[in-house]
Amino acid sequence: MKKRAAVMVGAAILTGLAGCMDLNEDVISGLTPGAYGTEAAFQALVNATYEPLRSFWAQERGFTLTEFGTDIYTKGADGSYKFVNDYTTQLNPTVDYFTNTWNDFYRAINTANAALGQASIVQMDSTLKVKRVAEVRFLRALYYFYLVQMFGPLHITLQEVTAPTTEAHRSPVDSVYNVILDDLTYAEAKLPGVQQDYGRATKGAAQHLLAKVYLTRQRDPDSTTDEAAKLQAGDFANAADYAQRAINSGLYQLLPRFGDVFAFQNERNAEVIWSVQYTADPLTTGPGNTGHLYFLMEYDVLPGMLRDIANGRPFKRFRPTTFFLGLYDRTKDSRYEAQFRRVWYANNLTTIPRDSTGALKFQLGDTAVYVSTTDADTVLAKTRPYRVYTPKTYSNRIFPSLNKFDDPFRLSVNETRGSRDYLLFRLAETYLIAAEALLRDGRPDQGLPYINAVRRRAAIPGQEAAMQLTLAQLTLGEILNERARELAGETMRWFDLVRTHTLLSRVKAYNPDAKNNIQPFHALRPIPQTQIDRTTTPFPQNPGY
Repeated sequence: MKKRAAVMVGAAILTGLAGCMDLNEDVISGLTPGAYGTEAAFQALVNATYEPLRSFWAQERGFTLTEFGTDIYTKGADGSYKFVNDYTTQLNPTVDYFTNTWNDFYRAINTANAALGQASIVQMDSTLKVKRVAEVRFLRALYYFYLVQMFGPLHITLQEVTAPTTEAHRSPVDSVYNVILDDLTYAEAKLPGVQQDYGRATKGAAQHLLAKVYLTRQRDPDSTTDEAAKLQAGDFANAADYAQRAINSGLYQLLPRFGDVFAFQNERNAEVIWSVQYTADPLTTGPGNTGHLYFLMEYDVLPGMLRDIANGRPFKRFRPTTFFLGLYDRTKDSRYEAQFRRVWYANNLTTIPRDSTGALKFQLGDTAVYVSTTDADTVLAKTRPYRVYTPKTYSNRIFPSLNKFDDPFRLSVNETRGSRDYLLFRLAETYLIAAEALLRDGRPDQGLPYINAVRRRAAIPGQEAAMQLTLAQLTLGEILNERARELAGETMRWFDLVRTHTLLSRVKAYNPDAKNNIQPFHALRPIPQTQIDRTTTPFPQNPGY
């Protein structure tokens, strides 16, 4: 096949808006000759390194590649990427979601490299420069971290690529993690605890990400070096240490109620460590936060209902598995009621059903649809004037709908661009990272208080003691279950299962649409075919694809 320019070509020309809501630098669409070396150009490059965050987080691509094909989410009725859930042969190196993620993250890495190259020559306040360099290194580490989890060995580039090249090499995962940890260690040392511009990387964000990297890092199975053999020696202890640094910083706290974390107009709350910024301004929000679209059931064709802004536009992409819905003890745990919408109230007079006398069976504002949690409500379904669905009648169109990303602030009924920030790092996960790291480091007694803090916060009032785990109950499997209850939909699950080597077993056990097709090699994604075709040096595909 004809060789063309590699995808990791220079991407430093600024093509998007700054990635944070409150960054006030001028929007730049290109750099004029002589602009490099100026403070304005350097700041623009730093801001542009944030922009690719919006290509993955809070987008259908990110949700599809992290929630589909797991133990907690399977396919709904609509969408073109059901094969990602089902692990069919359509999941292959030509899929645009893999190609675009690869390209966007390498573009971000190259923009980061351009900014770092400028840092050595730009004349500006030295303290501010160090802070901006730390931000860029944090972001470069973030992009590499997600790439290495998805694709394994990667091409490493730490200098700006300014001309087309067809040469690229896959470096071992050990080397990629060394780059990630070097960048994050610098960022953690240099970043402030609080930034004047909300949305910029902070010390707490670096600590949280360091904890997650150490928890995730795996030894390269193809490496035989002594260094590789020692890779995970102390990793779990380091993960616990960095998680505890963020927890003990005093800058963050668990909110009193789980439901408050995702409450409307509460996105800058004390539990948020770092978020991807969106805005209500359609000119600056880019694609917007589109998470409100994908987890909703098809309510808008049911009797008494029509689509409106408050109830959302239902794309019905992701359906919760039976296993996932059964993880909640609804007599003790408030999170089921807090994060699943199960009742819809009539908003369409023209489709309310009538009885034999012609009278309306219910009125506007009354219950029109109720999604029950139990098949014991089968009798209820036959006696109520509104629609009642029980677990036996759930389908790929009707299911409890995750409401974490609901957005009633959209400009119109069919508007896809939401304005809410995407909460990428929050303290509840930091607690769960600490619990897991301490368990896996042989200190379960020290890890237990962290998971119990999350569970107590989730308790129905009066059930706090009953929600606490005993030491004997603290297992890796239970931590995965707790992460599902707390973090469902938050673009983590596929990574969690891969990291804990449970993807195959849990998908086979709990995802009926995927269980017959998933194979061990699916713990990595395919290298985009365009990358292989455009590289003159050997660039092997991942096994199985």
